[in-house]
Amino acid sequence: MRKKDILELKRRFKKDHCTFTKMCGCYVNGEKHIILKFRETFLNLDEDEYFKYLEIAKKVLSGTIGNNILELNFPTNEALTNERQISLMQLKNSQLKDDALLDDFYELIIDSYDYTGNFLILVFHDAYDIITKTTDNGKVDESEEVYEYVLCAICPVSLSEPGLRYFEEENKIKARIRDWVVDAPTNGFVFPAFIDRSSDVNSVMYYTKNAKDTHPELMENALGCYSKQTATIQKETFQSIIKDSFSADEEKADKIFMEIQENLNTMIEEYNSIYDDTDCEPITLTKKDIQTLLIESGVPEEITTKIEKSYIENFGDDLPLAENLIDSKALKANEQRKKEETLQKQVEILQTRLEQVKQEAAVDNETHLSTEVNDDNVVLEEVSETNLEETQDTNSEDNKVTPHYDVILQVKPEKIPQIKSQIIDGQKCIVIPINDNEQTTVNGLDDLI
Repeated sequence: MRKKDILELKRRFKKDHCTFTKMCGCYVNGEKHIILKFRETFLNLDEDEYFKYLEIAKKVLSGTIGNNILELNFPTNEALTNERQISLMQLKNSQLKDDALLDDFYELIIDSYDYTGNFLILVFHDAYDIITKTTDNGKVDESEEVYEYVLCAICPVSLSEPGLRYFEEENKIKARIRDWVVDAPTNGFVFPAFIDRSSDVNSVMYYTKNAKDTHPELMENALGCYSKQTATIQKETFQSIIKDSFSADEEKADKIFMEIQENLNTMIEEYNSIYDDTDCEPITLTKKDIQTLLIESGVPEEITTKIEKSYIENFGDDLPLAENLIDSKALKANEQRKKEETLQKQVEILQTRLEQVKQEAAVDNETHLSTEVNDDNVVLEEVSETNLEETQDTNSEDNKVTPHYDVILQVKPEKIPQIKSQIIDGQKCIVIPINDNEQTTVNGLDDLI
């Protein structure tokens, strides 16, 4: 099936384009007893009814292919025939004028439909004169074929909600009467299917409003087709197969599932990059593909075998498309989680680097102070040695200041190792320890310290 085929058919369900010939209905109560049957010439309906019934018909062609609209196929016996297919062909060809065929069809739906409550079966007949299109989608005013089909909609009928209303005749607000209201269809089908702008009598376009509740009993018993899972069911089944294979290790199961999801997404992207997205057939995930996918995702061999077996048991010959197994929400959440983990790692790296810088700065500061002390010691030592040589046995005139330094110290050689550089009250000072038995002189003045 193609989306543009469905849209082409659906666009005709308008006042000026609709060509429905007949519409029949069967109203069934919760005990599965027929309450009402009717047949109408569609174009003769009152305008309000006309549009409401038209909206119901449109719903059967709404939603996404693979999730709300499924292509079902008829199995064939040795004679290449299918009983249900033949009865549907007869119903279509009768143009809904044969009461016996309609009654058989109603009974088949009623017996097959697993539903508790009242419901309405509606059947529409149409004949669409397909206009020829050129290769550039231009229309040519001539017919390729007449696509004759029946459309069926199954609608729940439920009591309206209780409430109050205004009664104009009495000029009062009172409790309103609860009515039986026909809801939008939950299931339906179109036969034959409209594929490649042509009738396909070997297929049915099946509609389900709820992708998780498809009523496979209708597919198999009422229509006589192979039942098919929606993309939503396939995705949930696939997730269960993977996670159940890891038993109680839920954390490991989640991690492996996300690894498989990412590899599966990469597989699809690589395939689409090689082939034209619009023309290429979607990837069907075969048993071999699953095996490769599991190996690439690091799944242990014993679990790989278990998953492969469960995969075939659940899907059989109706293997899912790879894109149906992608959980886009999980991928998005995992991508966000990875971004957060990357940011966290970057923060940790920056914090580690900051600590390193602090430590290096502390070491550099300590080394710098040590170097200053050593430099001062060298200067003091040089000055001390020179002055001792030049001023030994001299008097106070030897205290003249050398213009190169603001402070000149003369100490005994054994005092030099005791000299330190120290910050006192924010001022760098030279500290020389003085013992009780030692004397000092500054610029010839004794005992200033």
